Amino acid sequence: MDFISHFSSLFISRCFNIMKDYKVPIGELKFSFSKSSGAGGQNVNKVNTKVTLKWDNGKNKSLSKAVKERFKNKYQGYLFDGTVIIKSQKFRDQSRNIADCVNKLNFMIEAIKTAPKKRISTNPTKAAVEKRLRDKRKLSEKKGRRKTNF
Repeated sequence: MDFISHFSSLFISRCFNIMKDYKVPIGELKFSFSKSSGAGGQNVNKVNTKVTLKWDNGKNKSLSKAVKERFKNKYQGYLFDGTVIIKSQKFRDQSRNIADCVNKLNFMIEAIKTAPKKRISTNPTKAAVEKRLRDKRKLSEKKGRRKTNF
């Protein structure tokens, strides 16, 4: 754990329980801290409250290949060289920004954990096809009556 104290690791482990099947070990998460931008007065200039979470999706062993592939397809904008990068500077203290990053990753994994349902193609009913053709003929006749020969 590079940048995380013992207290922070306990805090993260509490807020990062996705499911029994989809646990991301804390050791796979890399956190870096920097000064955030925006309002906050002197606090912004002195304290490293912005949190950047890095997670190598490919090296995770608890997620199946299908889930990893869905993650890669859905969240391409967060992936840089196979590493997921999530940033948070919403709050004025570091621990809340850590929790926010972890919650964002949690939400992302929750969103792709189940495979999307395959669409069942349906054919229009015979009555619907006949109605469509009938309406097309009516419209064609209406437009044909508008034509004038010069």
